[in-house]
Amino acid sequence: MAEHAAPSQRLPSHTPTCMGCGPNNPHGLGLEVYRSADVVYADVTFDERHIGAPGLAHGGAVAAACDDVLGFTLWIAGTPAVTRALTVEYLQPVPLHQPHRITAHITAREGRALHVAATGIQKGVTRFTANAVFVVVDTAHFVAHGDISGFGKLLEQFSRHSDDNDQPS
Repeated sequence: MAEHAAPSQRLPSHTPTCMGCGPNNPHGLGLEVYRSADVVYADVTFDERHIGAPGLAHGGAVAAACDDVLGFTLWIAGTPAVTRALTVEYLQPVPLHQPHRITAHITAREGRALHVAATGIQKGVTRFTANAVFVVVDTAHFVAHGDISGFGKLLEQFSRHSDDNDQPS
C-alpha cells in the first residue's frame, strides 16, 4: 500500500480487547492504525472470519473496520468521543485476502459533534466509503458502563492533549 508523505506514528489500540484494534482479541480485525498529520489509516485484510458472500467480506465486517479507523480520528481531535451515526456506502465488492487501506479524517466539528469520513481502497479501486458523527464525551461516560482500566493511559493522554490545546499561544 502507498505510504503517506508525512512521517507516520503508530497509535495505541483503544483497549487490548477492542474488536477492531485490540491485540488480545482473537476474533477481532487486528487493525494497526497510524497517524500522518491530520489523517489516520490502517490496512485491513478480511478473511474467512469476515465472510459474507463467497469470497467477499461481510458488510458488517467492513462497517466495523470503518468505525474503528474513524474512531482513531479522535487522536486528531484530542478528545474521547463515541459513535452516534455511521453510514457506509459499498461501491464495489470487497474481496477476502486482499489488503484494503482505510484512510480517515475529520471533516467538521460542530459543538460536541465530530463529522468524520473514511475511504477504503484496494489496488487503486475505491471499494467503500464511510461517514460518521462522533459525539465528544467525558470519562464519566465510560466509567458508567464498566471498568475503564483497559484504556490504560489513553483517556489520560486525551485529557493532557486537550489541556495543551487550551493553553494560550
